[in-house]
Amino acid sequence: MSLSEKLALAALHRFDPEFAHSLSIKALGAGLTPQPGPVTSDRLRTSIAGIDLPNPVGLAAGFDKNAQALAPLAKAGFGFIEVGAATPRAQSGNPKPRLFRLTEDRAAINRFGFNNEGMDAVATRLAQRPKDAVIGLNLGANKDSDDRADDFARVLTHCGAHLDFATVNVSSPNTEKLRDLQGKDALSALLSGVIEAREKLDQRVAVFLKIAPDLDEQGIRDVADVARSSGIDAVIATNTTLDRTGLKSADKDQAGGLSGAPLFAHSTRVLAQLSVLLDDQVPLIGVGGISSAQDAYAKICAGASAVQFYTALVYHGLSLASEIATGLDKLLAQDGFTNVAEAVGSKRSDWLD
Repeated sequence: MSLSEKLALAALHRFDPEFAHSLSIKALGAGLTPQPGPVTSDRLRTSIAGIDLPNPVGLAAGFDKNAQALAPLAKAGFGFIEVGAATPRAQSGNPKPRLFRLTEDRAAINRFGFNNEGMDAVATRLAQRPKDAVIGLNLGANKDSDDRADDFARVLTHCGAHLDFATVNVSSPNTEKLRDLQGKDALSALLSGVIEAREKLDQRVAVFLKIAPDLDEQGIRDVADVARSSGIDAVIATNTTLDRTGLKSADKDQAGGLSGAPLFAHSTRVLAQLSVLLDDQVPLIGVGGISSAQDAYAKICAGASAVQFYTALVYHGLSLASEIATGLDKLLAQDGFTNVAEAVGSKRSDWLD
């Protein structure tokens, strides 16, 4: 991280977290953030669900909710970008304050509640996307919807022409009863509707499923069963957690989903368990607590074909994307891997009881 980026982060941390986040989106649009361009190598290039990636390090959903910064993010060093979540209708989300920095824990708690400008606004921006980037959309449901399962399909139908992948997000803890859709029967029905909507698109869009880290052992098995039978292309493990074990920061008891460093071990264990159950039949994307190349490498060795992060940007800046990608290249080389795909699951047993 450069001195100027350190100073910019220090300045942002003087503001309310949500206001600081809006400033960071404006800084991206103004060209004031690092833009190293694509970070790639023969060792980093890979594919997931038929999508070619310059490197396996992605931006998780939630940072660019409304697809406002696609062009600068595509130049920030990420191998792929996920925006959203988008819902059929615009909604304001939960009352403020709803985002909290847990600086001592290198974490954050949010209870946004899918605040976004709606699929019409998001689709308009996606239509202007950089064509050489890999871009996906996190699909959401309106809080007051009569048919939340149908909302996911509606957003995909509306925005699908501009996407490389779409993520079914049933794992946010901030929309009442949304996580109930992770039950086996409900999840199967929901995914069936999304896959049906995907088949009607003019181009094939990969469909990913994002799960919570708070599933019990049976819940993880159910997800694996549904992933194999539903026709989805990958599972993203995991979203934020409701667990607060070991936190030190003053805002540790705020309601909402916890992200960042404290989530790393738990989410990686869930990832490894799913990797065993899926046995290479459905690829995995590892998310939760990544803040270094070592963290990204650990997720890959636990079973992830690619990784995503977001919260660490709050503490390490946008240059972290290229730092993780270049650092990952070196770690793979040190262990004798000629390509990242060779490392997937190579140390999975380290995370299994």
